[in-house]
Amino acid sequence: MNNIKINQTQEEIVLNLNVTAEAEDLIEELKEKLPKLRDFYQSSKIPMRITGKIFEEDEVNTIRKMIKDEIDIEVNFDDMSDLLGLHAIKKTFELETEITETKFVQNSLRSGQKEEYQGSVVVCGDVNAGAEIIAGGNIVITGSLRGVAHAGANGNVKTIISANTIEATQVRIANLVKEIPEKLEKSQICKIESNEIVIV
Repeated sequence: MNNIKINQTQEEIVLNLNVTAEAEDLIEELKEKLPKLRDFYQSSKIPMRITGKIFEEDEVNTIRKMIKDEIDIEVNFDDMSDLLGLHAIKKTFELETEITETKFVQNSLRSGQKEEYQGSVVVCGDVNAGAEIIAGGNIVITGSLRGVAHAGANGNVKTIISANTIEATQVRIANLVKEIPEKLEKSQICKIESNEIVIV
């Protein structure tokens, strides 16, 4: 198992976790690596930051307790905003998305509203200009897309964006951006083929 890379800066120890690994596997690997970390912390008290993977709240609590039981230090987790988006993608990967955790937004998104989720997002309505959806998985919009949609925002190139009509100026999937010159009708699907976003 090598899903956890440990790096040290002057300010902190960074545990960089493999985004595609299962949470249970990461927790098991962390258990194995804790003795080595404990040895390091005999002579240091710099905080630890965990990045690369978005965890559920109960998983965060489990990991934090596991570390605290062994080492008395401050443990920080990167926010979803730090881990999703073009700025956060260090490298892309392929992970099938037919079955993913999905968040349903049961209303349209107005200008200024932002929806972020580690899995897929379904919007039962429109995403208006000035609104933003950032998802680690797929994005499905039953109405019109006029705002910003970024699927695979953790780097997954297997994700799609689907909307009844697309009136946005661009769409984003993983680390790619496609300009949309004109309004697209009739349930368009945007996906990546041959390292570019295509609309089918």
